[in-house]
Order: sequence, then structure tokens, then C-alpha cells
Amino acid sequence: MDWDDAFANMAYVENSHLLPDFWANRAASYRAELSDRRLEEDIPYGDEPRQKLDIVWPDGAPKGLAVFVHGGFWMRLNKSHWTDFAEGMRAAGWAVCIPSYTLTPQARIAQITREIGRAITVAAARVDGPIHLAGHSAGGHLATRMLCDDCPLEPEVQARIKHTLSISGLHDLRPLMHTKMNETLKLDAQEARAESAVLRDPVCAGTLTCWVGGGERPEFIRQTSLLPMMWQGLGVAARHHIEGSHNHFTVLEGLKLRNTPITDAFLGSAKLKGTDT
Repeated sequence: MDWDDAFANMAYVENSHLLPDFWANRAASYRAELSDRRLEEDIPYGDEPRQKLDIVWPDGAPKGLAVFVHGGFWMRLNKSHWTDFAEGMRAAGWAVCIPSYTLTPQARIAQITREIGRAITVAAARVDGPIHLAGHSAGGHLATRMLCDDCPLEPEVQARIKHTLSISGLHDLRPLMHTKMNETLKLDAQEARAESAVLRDPVCAGTLTCWVGGGERPEFIRQTSLLPMMWQGLGVAARHHIEGSHNHFTVLEGLKLRNTPITDAFLGSAKLKGTDT
């Protein structure tokens, strides 16, 4: 197995080197369209420079808190690339939190997991009601880690989590030890096992959807099916869904709109067919 190739999303998407600037510019345009009452930026949840979050507010009283955790293999990008992906849930009446976090190698992945726990705690203190989590790629790892037996959340916050959507999520980190990127991630066997949701017991009573594009690298499709298969046997209402021919990046686009299957999945209300299991 060529593990570098297995995780090489950008190598299989034409002009993918242009995407980070495209995302940043599109998100900036979206922020410019929001009024001050709809956008609260750079709320600190810790003392480090990247320990900040944004909240995109709905037009009325929030139905609950939706959290979107960005990807980038824990070593690139930040919250400002993704603001426009809040629109689907915002339009559905939810307050949407998008946190940044300290990147590797400045932080180990275990530390990043704890940071996301603190970010959710701070956001949860500002927004009442149920909590729905979503994360993309490495963000899918971080979102599902909030459901595990060693979750950094306080029990009263974790009890509010009703649904989690892992989009192209990484749930078994052990293969990453065989990649060149591990020079930055610095995973060892102990941390890779401890940070793999598939190897942990779930403790959250909420439901789980793992979502992936049909045009993604086979390893991401495998990891998407793996976590529900493991956790269904431990009593979790979990499923996975393969959406069309989307690649690792276009799979997110539906989050920008209210009435799409992936936004419905974030809401926990999607009724899916075909590859839904």
C-alpha cells in the first residue's frame, strides 16, 4: 500500500492548488454580506493565537448550536476559509460555530482534540438547546472524538450532542504513521491508537452519520464505512452514506444551502437511499 497516495486528495482534483485561495475569498465575500448581528468573530476560547471561534447567528432565536470543524490534515487552513458553509444550518435556524485550532507540529493531535472540546464548551455557553457537530476530513476526526469515552467535554455539554456528521472523516489514524506527512503530524503508535475513534468506546447517546463522496480516494470511503460498522455493534445509531461522484472538496458544497441532503444530514433528518446503511 502506498499510503501517501491513499491520502493524496489534492493530487486527484484538477487545479486543486487554487482551492485554498478560492475558499478564503468566497468566505470573505459571505462575511461581508452578513450584518454585525449575524456574525461574531474571533471569540477566544484559550490564550493561544489560533484558539478563536466565530459564530454565525440565525435571523431569530437559535434552535440550537451547530459546530463545523474544518479539515486540512490538522496542519493547514483556519476558520476563515469556511464561513459560507454555515449558511445551510443558519438558514435552518441554528447558530453555527466555526473554530480554528493550533496546527501541527506546534500541537499534537491529542492537544487539538482538547482544544476543540474547549471551543465547543465556550460556544455552548452562548447558545442554548441541542448541539449538532460536523467536521470535514481531519475535522471529522475531531468531531467524532467528542463522542468517545475520553471526551474532553463536561458531561452536561456532551449530553446536549444529539447528532454528529463526519464528512470524509479520518477515524483510524494508524495508517497515517506510514505517510510523509507524519514528519509534521508526529504520530506514534500510542497516540494514533488513542486518537482513533474506531478504537474507542462511544459514550454519547446521539446519532452518527458518516458521509463521503463517491469520487474520493478509496481510503476515505473505507474510513467512512468503518466507524459506523464498529459503533453499531456498541449500540450507537450510526450509518454511512456515499454521495454521488463528489470528490473530497465538492462533497462540502451542499452545506451552503438549506435544502440539500448534506444539510439535512447535519440536521439529523435526512432520509437516504442506496448506499445508506
